[in-house]
Amino acid sequence: MMDTFPDLGSLSDEELKQLIQQLTEEEQEISYKRRILHGKIDILRAELVNRLRRRREEGESIITGADVEQLTNILAGKSLPDDEG
Repeated sequence: MMDTFPDLGSLSDEELKQLIQQLTEEEQEISYKRRILHGKIDILRAELVNRLRRRREEGESIITGADVEQLTNILAGKSLPDDEG
């Protein structure tokens, strides 16, 4: 991966074409990985929604006191317990 952008004036037409091809391939690979990650996230969210729906249907409380406390801390600008030291 390039850290800096090359001096375009010093590149030949062929070098520019190669650089375009290289960056295009890199972008396609990143886009593919991003789509895969979004798919996995969607699957995980769907599973969580199904679990919460099932718990609600069974009469369980979906939101716990710990959830409310965490939300209160977030809204109060306090860090999460793992971050406190």
